[in-house]
Amino acid sequence: MFLSFLRNYLELPSKKKRVVCLGGGVGTAQILKGLRNHPYDLVAVVSMADDGGSAGRLRRAFSIPPSGDIVNCLAALSDEESILKELFVYRFAGERYGKDTDLGGQKLGNLIFVALADIYKGDLNRALEEFSKIISTKGRVLPATLGDVNIWAKTKKGKKVYGEENIDLGRYDGSGILSEVHLDPPNVKPYQHTVENLTKADLIIVGPGDLFSTVLPVVIVPKIKNILRHAKVPRIFIVNIANKPFETPNFGVADYLQVIKKHLGADVFDKILVNVNQKYKIPKNLKYKYVKYGQGNLENYHAQIIESDLVDEKFPIYHDGVKVAKLLERIIL
Repeated sequence: MFLSFLRNYLELPSKKKRVVCLGGGVGTAQILKGLRNHPYDLVAVVSMADDGGSAGRLRRAFSIPPSGDIVNCLAALSDEESILKELFVYRFAGERYGKDTDLGGQKLGNLIFVALADIYKGDLNRALEEFSKIISTKGRVLPATLGDVNIWAKTKKGKKVYGEENIDLGRYDGSGILSEVHLDPPNVKPYQHTVENLTKADLIIVGPGDLFSTVLPVVIVPKIKNILRHAKVPRIFIVNIANKPFETPNFGVADYLQVIKKHLGADVFDKILVNVNQKYKIPKNLKYKYVKYGQGNLENYHAQIIESDLVDEKFPIYHDGVKVAKLLERIIL
């Protein structure tokens, strides 16, 4: 009471609430874009198991952690409106899945990150800090793990699929629906700064994003999983707008929740955000379909589920970060 009075009397600034987003890719980037103009201490934690595309090529060529999700999330957090921001996400013409050392298909931001990692002798934390200063970000992006880590998945038919790229691109029996994903090595060490930020978080957000190749590889890191299971702060799960071909074909909201529960070993989320606006047409060439939402198998989640219009009208396979931020501000923050 006295401290509150003193703060108001002296007009001292309130401590920013720390919001930690677990995931990566476009899904997390969209949420960060919506939250970046609010007075939060934003932290994104991304998977280091990416071995595909241009980031995977750099990982193999220079023996560094994959930088794709790091660069995307830093760009999403940027308040830089000049040509500089466009430069970081600029991609050179060419094949993303070409030779590891080819320039074609590479994103300039990924190359800058490689240079910073080399300049600071592999000190990833320093490289990330300097990258953030250059791009003028309003938050931090941290790796989930240290060292070399990969993932493998298993289908419901028992078929094993090795590597993030193969999972992401559906390079396995198309009729085999994925059921679980694992880390290799299974007891990989977490990045210490990530652990510190999670333990000090005021809100933890999981998703949206590719379930088996982006989101789960972060939350099943043993230390992160343990923190998530026992956190005393609100934990939010954001269900995808649409299903990615191969990875989550024909998944409904209940399927996402069952898979997450299976990997975490418990229902841990205080709120589950579900988009209910499916009136916008998804381009047929994308082969994405809206996530099914009904009441079947959701009886145990009625108290946690919050329905809302969260879709990006211009590109309806993604969330509108501004809509999500407004909803979070209303229900939690």
